[in-house]
Amino acid sequence: MAPQTGPSDKGPPSIPAFPELLTWEEIRTRNGGGRGREQWLVIDRKVYDVTQFSRRHPGGSRVIGHYAGQDATDAFVAFHQDKALVKKYMKSLLIGELAPDQPSFESNKKKSLLEDFRELRCTIEKMGLLRPNHFFFFLIFLHLLVLDAASWLVVWYFGVSLVPFLAGMIDLLVSQIQMGWFQHDLGHCSVFRKPKWNRLLQIVMINMLKGLPASWWNHLHNQHHAKPNCFRKDPDLNMHPLLFSLGKTLSVEVWNGRFNDRKLELLAPLALVPFFQLTIFYFAIKRKKWLVSTASLDDKSFCVYLPRYLESTWFIWVTQMNHIPMDIDYDKNEDWVSTQLHATCNVNQSVFNDWFTGHLNFQIEHHLFPTMPRHNYWKVAPLVKSLCDKHGIEYKSKTLLTAFVDILNSLKDSGEHWLEAYLHG
Repeated sequence: MAPQTGPSDKGPPSIPAFPELLTWEEIRTRNGGGRGREQWLVIDRKVYDVTQFSRRHPGGSRVIGHYAGQDATDAFVAFHQDKALVKKYMKSLLIGELAPDQPSFESNKKKSLLEDFRELRCTIEKMGLLRPNHFFFFLIFLHLLVLDAASWLVVWYFGVSLVPFLAGMIDLLVSQIQMGWFQHDLGHCSVFRKPKWNRLLQIVMINMLKGLPASWWNHLHNQHHAKPNCFRKDPDLNMHPLLFSLGKTLSVEVWNGRFNDRKLELLAPLALVPFFQLTIFYFAIKRKKWLVSTASLDDKSFCVYLPRYLESTWFIWVTQMNHIPMDIDYDKNEDWVSTQLHATCNVNQSVFNDWFTGHLNFQIEHHLFPTMPRHNYWKVAPLVKSLCDKHGIEYKSKTLLTAFVDILNSLKDSGEHWLEAYLHG
C-alpha cells in the first residue's frame, strides 16, 4: 500500500482530511468477491468504498457493484446529470485516491480513445444536445394518449364485431408500445431536467397505464446500460442458458445441456415473451408492488392480453436486434466506449424506423449518452462515427430487415457452437 501523507485531527473520523494513497492493484482486489466482499471503485482518481452504500443506491444495488474494483468515471458521468449534487452525498464514501505514481487510466483501457470521447462529451454539452425539447415530448405524449383513448372508443361506439375489435386492438397495441418507449425516456431522465419529474411521470406511465413496476424496469435497465452483453452483469442475458445459449464463449460452456439450440432459434424470441412477463410478476410480488401486480392480473382479458402479447414481441425484437448479434461474453473491463460499441449496433435512420423503434435505432448514441434526449441522436451520430473512424472501431448500421434476420442468424451460430462442443467436447 502506498504511504499515507499523514494523520489529521480535523473533520469527521470516517473521512480522512489527508486521503489514503492507493494503487490499482489494491483496488482491483476489492471487486465484491473474496473475504469481506468489499466494493471499491474509482471516479476521477478518487477511491470510494460503496460496500454498504450499494444497498441504498438510487439507481439499484447491483449496477454500482458491477464496477467494483474498476474505474467508473465515464459510467458515473454518463448516468448522472447533476454531478455536483451527487458528489455531495459521495463525500462520506471517500476513502482515498490514486497514488501520484498511478496512471489515471487502467492499463487495459485505451487512453487516447477515452480522452477524445471525454472531449466529445464536452462538445456535446456545449452544443446543448443533452437538453430536452419539451414540445417534442409533449407531441409524443399526446399521440400515445390519443391512440389509447381511440382503442376504447372504437369498441365502445362500434361494438365488438370483428372489424372494430381489430381496429381497437391495433390502436391499443401501438399506444402500449409507444408508452413503453416514452417511459424508457423518462427512466433515463431525458424528458425533464429534474430527475424527480421524470420519475413521477414514469410511475404514471408504466405503473398505472401499463401495469408494470417502474422500480423493476430501472433496476434491470441500468445494469444493462452499465455492462451491456456482459454475462452475469447484463440482466438481458438472464435467459442464457435457460431458453437458449448466446454468443460463442457462453454456448461452448453449456455444451452438455439437454436442448439443441437449432430447434430453439425460431422459438426463442417468442419464448422470451412469457419469460419477460413472469419476471415482472415475480418482481412485483417480491417487492410487494400490489398496485402493479393486481392491475396486471385484472386486465388480462383476451382483448387486452393479445395486444400486450404482440407488444411484448414487438419490444423484444426491437431491443434485441441491436445486441444479440454483437459480442456476448463475460465482463472484460474495457473502457466505456469499447464496452458500448462492441455490444451495440444501429439501424438506418428513417421516419418510420425512428417511430417504430422509439429512436432505439440509434442504439450506439443512446448507450454512449444514456441521458441524451432521443430527438438529438441524429445530430450526434456523425460525431460518434468520426470518433470510431479515428480509433479504428467499427460503427455498425444496417437496415431494419437485416437487423431482424441477424437475430436468427446469431441464434443459429450460437446453436452450432453449442452442438459442435457437444459432439466433440
